[in-house]
Amino acid sequence: MADRTTSSTTISAGRPEVMAVIADFPSYPDWAGQVKSAEVLTTDGQGRPETVRFVLDAGMISDTYTLGYTWQDDHVSWQVVEPGKMVSDLRGSYRLADTGRGTDVTYELTVDLSVPMIGMIRRKAEKVIVDTALKGLKKRVEGS
Repeated sequence: MADRTTSSTTISAGRPEVMAVIADFPSYPDWAGQVKSAEVLTTDGQGRPETVRFVLDAGMISDTYTLGYTWQDDHVSWQVVEPGKMVSDLRGSYRLADTGRGTDVTYELTVDLSVPMIGMIRRKAEKVIVDTALKGLKKRVEGS
């Protein structure tokens, strides 16, 4: 497995509001720049998305794959359950922590590709995905 890319931001909202936006996969194309579509395929016993099919276009990384999700109060994690043509493995998480000024959100992502790509370029693509997602999440939750 490749090295992880990690980044954090503080969102001026409570953990439940942040988690609700994270769980609203059909809206991802509105705020997560590289996600062109996200379709919930199955849900867990509490009605939360369990498997989601994504269409991603992140420049050098463009693919369709399915992720499986595990939910807890303070974080959600995912991993590939059906790889795409380019993405052989993808693992990540959002970790949420209450602060006096909102919620700290830390996003970790690791991507393995089935096609050769220089490590530096892959890490840059991961960083773009993580940073764009955090900025979009913050803007979506805060409504600005």
